[in-house]
Amino acid sequence: MLTFIKNHWRLFTTTHPLLRGSITYAVLWPTGSLIQQSLDGKNFKNYDYMRMLRFSIFGSLYVAPTLYGWVKLSTAMWPQMTLRVGLKKAAVEQISYGPFACASFFIGMSLLEGKTFKEAIEETKQKFWPTFEVAMCIWPIIQTINFSMIPEKNRIVFVSICSIIWTTFLAFMKRTDLQNSVDHLESNIQYK
Repeated sequence: MLTFIKNHWRLFTTTHPLLRGSITYAVLWPTGSLIQQSLDGKNFKNYDYMRMLRFSIFGSLYVAPTLYGWVKLSTAMWPQMTLRVGLKKAAVEQISYGPFACASFFIGMSLLEGKTFKEAIEETKQKFWPTFEVAMCIWPIIQTINFSMIPEKNRIVFVSICSIIWTTFLAFMKRTDLQNSVDHLESNIQYK
């Protein structure tokens, strides 16, 4: 019975890679939120389960399809799996998809929280550059490996597994009030 289920699952996920990516992101993105909340000292009794649900919805219904589209497009443009092509794809991704993904995360998650579009734009303006600067340090390396060594059918899953730490960081950035942190830091510097 277990072999039957395993074989059917493998067939299903092979024939439906977008759905496989969406299922993966539906699990891993709220896991990133859960890790971030645990690092903040929360536990089973006081986790923000609605936040985790928003991460699941955004990860599965938005991130997975846009990432899938980017992977398909980049594979069509550069079908080879070499280190040189992987570097090229990673660079193009950081220039095109990276900023789009970062901005859409803050806008999309803010809208899912019930904020107005204006409030979502303000939060994005405040948090985009600090977040994108960190992304520039890690994603080119991960994506070079992804595009040069991982078969296309497994790329979304590979990136989603690598992104668990990234999603935890995004959850931290989403929760953080950067302006209050800057004001607090500035006041501490002035008194020293």
